[in-house]
Amino acid sequence: MEFDLPYWWLLAVPVAFAFGWLASRLDLRQLRRENRESPKAYFKGLNLLLNEQQDKAIDAFIEAVQHDPETSELHFALGNLFRRRGEFERAVRVHQHLLGRADLASSERDRAQHALAQDFMKAGLFDRAEQAYRALQGTAFETEARLALLNLYERSRDWSAAAETAAALERSGTGSFGTRIGHHWCELAQEADAKGQTQAADAALAKARAVAPHAPRPLLLMGQRLAKAGRHTEALGAWDDLRLRDLPAFALIASDYAASARAAGHAEVAGQHLRAAYEHAPGLDLLRALARLDGHELAAEPGLLPHLRQQPTLSAAQAVLSRPVEQWNSEAAEAVGEAIARAAKPQQRYRCAACGFEAQRYFWQCPGCLSWDSFPPRRVEEL
Repeated sequence: MEFDLPYWWLLAVPVAFAFGWLASRLDLRQLRRENRESPKAYFKGLNLLLNEQQDKAIDAFIEAVQHDPETSELHFALGNLFRRRGEFERAVRVHQHLLGRADLASSERDRAQHALAQDFMKAGLFDRAEQAYRALQGTAFETEARLALLNLYERSRDWSAAAETAAALERSGTGSFGTRIGHHWCELAQEADAKGQTQAADAALAKARAVAPHAPRPLLLMGQRLAKAGRHTEALGAWDDLRLRDLPAFALIASDYAASARAAGHAEVAGQHLRAAYEHAPGLDLLRALARLDGHELAAEPGLLPHLRQQPTLSAAQAVLSRPVEQWNSEAAEAVGEAIARAAKPQQRYRCAACGFEAQRYFWQCPGCLSWDSFPPRRVEEL
């Protein structure tokens, strides 16, 4: 039996159309089912995460990734959860998997690289973190990477790299890092001094003063180095600059200032400067320097008791207590008592064992966290 070719064509077209329509319906149903399952698992994980149920949230996100393995956002969410839980190896595997995908957009690749660097940083793998952060140069994460590198270098005490990174951040307009760079060069100066490299220390300190001309630390260190070398008059000059610029910082080396003044024969002028500084900003360090300038201990300083009356601190009270018994009187006893009472007051509280809330009176229910019987029936000083 023979058939004409046009007849077969007329029969084949509707059959092919029917098969195509059936296949598309099956694929569409499967796609809709997968799409319903994936968002459901994702939102379930998000809800668990908001309820601080991280274990269950991770299981939900893993399920969502299995339904839609090509979605990068789910991988990022899963990797960040692993990092927050301290499961750094699993976080690294997730982000390395993202970096290994050939279809990942460049912006998403940079994001995965940044997340991987954070994983290494949190895990304490500083060498690998440094490499990962350096790979982000020229990307949208460059500034964040440099800030992280700056913290990494400071933590590892790599002061040269820290100074270089901070300078790059300042050149990029991120902010002012002059004072921070000054600290880096001061650290380098101290390291050079410890190795006996005087010229290197001088150069580092000069750079510190150049990048941070108003910072107190370079002047403080300069005076200390000059005094150690026996150049007391020059040390006094550096410290006088510090005194005029930053009086609180000057108090840190007030005793050294008094010692250099006695060695250089400038005790009278130094005494005037120390008294003026004390009148402007009374402090025990300045009072101790005045006592050293006069050649006696702090306990014998005539201004100690008035200072204790003005600033009832335990350190001043301890100095008064170190006086000989025959020098004691009712005024000294009263001043010491006031200092001890002031120092003891913060310790005379009850503290909640659940949240740390402190109160002067005892509570059966904590006003802070509303826990019952969470206050131990003993004050902080008795615990």
